[in-house]
Amino acid sequence: MKRVLLAALCASLLLAGCATGSAPSGTQVAAERLQQSVIPGATTKAQLLAAFGPTRNVVFDSGYEAWVYQSPAGGGRFSEFVVLINRDGVVTKTRTRAATQP
Repeated sequence: MKRVLLAALCASLLLAGCATGSAPSGTQVAAERLQQSVIPGATTKAQLLAAFGPTRNVVFDSGYEAWVYQSPAGGGRFSEFVVLINRDGVVTKTRTRAATQP
């Protein structure tokens, strides 16, 4: 099960890194706000939508979803905050990807 979750998270990071164009409205959120508000095992998909709005996501056949929010990192760069949501709609894991040079 852990391998499936890790594979799903890695796949979402790869897909997010390949995405081009601007992010949908509401997906750029301060990193501190995301880290303080999104709690694995407690935060729900509905709470994410209410607090931050829709964002880029990947839905897997297993029912899990990976959502990616961006945080401004200065100089036109953005860090990414990836959220893994289980079949029950609860956040199971988060990961921050540091900003890279454009």
